[in-house]
Amino acid sequence: MTAKAGNVDMDKAERDVRRMEGMICSMTPQERRKPELLKATRKRRVAAGAGVQVQDVNRMLNQFEQMRDMMKKMRGGGMMKMMKRMGAMKGMGGMGGPR
Repeated sequence: MTAKAGNVDMDKAERDVRRMEGMICSMTPQERRKPELLKATRKRRVAAGAGVQVQDVNRMLNQFEQMRDMMKKMRGGGMMKMMKRMGAMKGMGGMGGPR
């Protein structure tokens, strides 16, 4: 990846973070605590307040839900169990040891 491509990726990432921040700031404290309260009319209000489309709000809420589920699975060593189930541990054979 060239330096220019890296800058483009960072610019996009920063823009995405600013958009998410705008959406979150457009929510009430209660909506931040319980995102499931966001039904169609509230999503429209949040989108209008942040200057984005409703589908952007939906995308952010889906990403949040996925991340919350992943964090729950990782709690208590769940990540190792998940990796073992996926078979990822087979090819790693003694990570860091002699090859």
